[in-house]
This record gives sequence, C-alpha cells and structure tokens, in this order.
Amino acid sequence: MTTATTWKVGQLAEASGLTVRTLHHWDTIGLLSPSRRTPGGHREYTEDDAARLYQVLALRGLGLGLETIATCLDSGIDPLRLVRDHLAGVEESLSALEALRGRLRRLEGSLSAGTAPEARDLLAALKALGRTGTTADRALRRHLDADQLQVLAARGAALGPAAHYLLEVEWPELYRRAARLREAGVPPTDRRVRRLAARMDELGVLFSGGDAGVSAGVRAAWRAEPEEMAGGVGGVGGSGSGPGSGSRPSPRPGTGSGSAPDAWRELADYLDQSRTGPDGTTHTPDTPHTKDHPCSTRAT
Repeated sequence: MTTATTWKVGQLAEASGLTVRTLHHWDTIGLLSPSRRTPGGHREYTEDDAARLYQVLALRGLGLGLETIATCLDSGIDPLRLVRDHLAGVEESLSALEALRGRLRRLEGSLSAGTAPEARDLLAALKALGRTGTTADRALRRHLDADQLQVLAARGAALGPAAHYLLEVEWPELYRRAARLREAGVPPTDRRVRRLAARMDELGVLFSGGDAGVSAGVRAAWRAEPEEMAGGVGGVGGSGSGPGSGSRPSPRPGTGSGSAPDAWRELADYLDQSRTGPDGTTHTPDTPHTKDHPCSTRAT
C-alpha cells in the first residue's frame, strides 16, 4: 500500500519557495489550509493541498490578487476548460474578422479600379463588421463611442491574461453569489451584499479607469441588454459563464425570477440598493486600494 505524501508547513514552504509566514497567512484567510491532522494533532498539507497551491501560484503569476484567486478556485472552475472556452471565443472572433477582411478586400478592389462599390458589397461589409467580437462587445458598441471603447480596450490589454480571469470567472461568480443572497431573502443592506457590490465596482473602475462616461455607458448596456452583456451568466435567468462566454453551467434562479432580462434588472436594482446609504446617497467606488487591488501580486 502506497503512503500518501504529506508536508508540514516548513517543508511545503521550502519546497515551494514561499515563506512559512505566507502559508500561515493564506491559511488564515482561507485560501490554502492544511487538510490533514495527525494523531498528535499536527496539521499537514496533502497532495490535494499541493495541487491547490500550484493553482494559486499559477494564477498569481498571471497577476491576479488573492481575493480573485480564491473566487476562481472556490467557484470550481476547471482551468483547462477555462482555456478552452477562451480559445473558442478567440476562434469565433477570428472567423468573423476573416469574413470582414474578405468584404473589405472586395471594396478595396472596387475603389482601386476606380469604380464605385456596389451597394450589396457595402451592406455585406457592414453586416460582417457587426458580427465581430462577442455579444457583449456588440452591445457595448451601441452604448459607448469610439473613444470610450478605446479606453476599455486599452485597460483590458494592460491587464493581459488576468483580464480573462477577472471577466470570465470572478465577475460572473460575484453576480451568482448576489443572486443567491437575493433569492434567500437577504436584504440589500446586508454586509455580504454590500461587499459583493463594492468588489464589482472595484472591477468596474479597474476596466474603466474611473472614467464616469465609460462607467455610465457600461451600466446602461447592462440595463438595456443584460443577456447580451452577460453572455449567459448562470444563476441569473440562465446558465453559462461570464461576458463573452456562455458555456459554464451553474444553478438557475429560484421560481418567480421571471424572464432572464427581468431577473438581471431585478438583481441590478438589488445591488444598487446595497450601494445606497441611510441618507439616500449612492456610494461610488474610488480607485481600489493597493491591498485589495485585483492585480496585486503581494504574497501576504
């Protein structure tokens, strides 16, 4: 019979290149805790714990903060599936761009030959242009101008691979948690709801750069076209994953949620109420603090 390998905190710290202090801190915040207890009462890390440690370090290497990493791991997302879902979205976008390139080349050929493009070619190019990007991208184009879209694109590019995890994993999970609290009858003024709303607002600031116009446009898109913006986030009138995806299953809302758009709007109202103080004023987020910044790579 093969004995499973276990590690005491000092041994795992040495093997992973971390400090004992870091592992103790991660244990305290619930990110990574030793799951085995010896007959003598000592706690030890198991092979499953080591696998989780690898995931923590891998996600941290992408620039994700500890709170975001915990959300990603606790939501039960398979990293391989995440990559495949992301790849599928990229492939879809590439296909749409290839179609657009073909249409534009036809227009270029007509103009180079000194002839006016046919109306059908112009319409085909417009149709192909409208198909590029995700459903959320197309919805945003209807609510943001070119400069505002450029702000979003630049902020997303600056985040690199971390942007995918923030949008595709953490943000949808925050909405699912808020939906569960609402369905359980938890009032919007509850600390748990307000903490979720605050985290959503931090992510919003991260991607908008604090631009009030961009934030207003994104919120208007969510209000007017919630299903397109959500890409089918499960637990709120449908199933799926975050913006631009649509393949990760999760619990459906309870009875009485109504249609998916209505469920989204009701949830948006619920979260807005959590942002309203006793004096009736709405609290808006400032730039995220360093210690809570989703792209902070601090170990402790």
